[in-house]
Amino acid sequence: MMTIGHRELGQALKQSETSGYDEAWSMPKSYYTDENVLALERDHLFAREWICVGRVEEVPKPGDYMVFVLCNEPIIVVRGEDNTIRAMSNVCRHRGALLAEGRGNNKRLVCPYHHWSYDLEGKLAGAPRMEAHKNFDRSNCRLPQFATEEWNGFLFVCLAEGAPPLAPRLAPLAKLIHNYHVEQMKMLYVADEIWETNWKCLIENFMEGYHLSPLHRTTLHLVNPTRLCTHLPAGESYFGYNAGYSPDLPRSQKGHPDLTDAEADNCVMFAIPPGLVSGIGGDYSSFICIQPETASRVRAKLGLIFYGEDWPQAAVDHAVTLFNATMAEDKAVLVDLMRGMASSHHARGPLAPADFEGPVLDFYRFYSKRLSPVLSAT
Repeated sequence: MMTIGHRELGQALKQSETSGYDEAWSMPKSYYTDENVLALERDHLFAREWICVGRVEEVPKPGDYMVFVLCNEPIIVVRGEDNTIRAMSNVCRHRGALLAEGRGNNKRLVCPYHHWSYDLEGKLAGAPRMEAHKNFDRSNCRLPQFATEEWNGFLFVCLAEGAPPLAPRLAPLAKLIHNYHVEQMKMLYVADEIWETNWKCLIENFMEGYHLSPLHRTTLHLVNPTRLCTHLPAGESYFGYNAGYSPDLPRSQKGHPDLTDAEADNCVMFAIPPGLVSGIGGDYSSFICIQPETASRVRAKLGLIFYGEDWPQAAVDHAVTLFNATMAEDKAVLVDLMRGMASSHHARGPLAPADFEGPVLDFYRFYSKRLSPVLSAT
């Protein structure tokens, strides 16, 4: 049954599909605060779209693995002996115990409960004392697998069967960032955090330059001031903006030799919703992998990736310090934002012009195409 909140949200989303950037408004509070809306998002976004879970260099060697949870599905990503990265169920086929935690390296995935083991392709390798079972066919026992795709060094997983490939939908974005050679960058910093905010608030915050100078006055404003932001045309499965670097900013490295001067002086901010936001710079780049836990809590995997091998530790430390200071400012304001949305006086507000909050409207449009039909049916 459609609730008043669902009806209002559905109307607002439909409006976003036809609104121009100079007449757009934000979403009603149910978009951010309703747990029933989050349940629909899990089923119709996170369980169907390609979700970024990190970088391929996190599992560089055969046997390297990392685990995560997607839509309450425990998953393990592991690099096999054939150098192929696979995403598989992290649940033992015996009685359901989790096979692994965190990250590590093993030649076999061994269940801690009864020591059933699986090879790096998910096939059952050992089941102690099960030889006498008359109806158990060991040769047909294996861990369920999920679709994986690598794009510019980012690793994506999709739970849906028969999902269309991601790369063709991102072809214009890939062309835009080609000269940065993100696939050659290496992750030198990663952190897992819980933010007490709605997952969409985190994406919207990362994807608009309107707040860069006001909120980050002593941090990011000195690097990417609001006045140097310009909107990028949105694609089928991505949206973003350019965040120009301040001409007064000393740069540690330019980046790949393919970069033009204009590209080296610009950071391409993009989102591949619903699970990835990234800022691609010539010298180093940032990203956040996003997983909602509740309507007001999101798990964020934050990372920095660097181009080149000759980064002095002091320069890496400076980048990490700036990133963490900026993220702390964002986190604080987003926690307060959720408190503000709980107010009975909270109402929809007008969005700033395209160069400053245009990507927020692009996000609404992406979301509306996938969720408006579902909201109309509830």
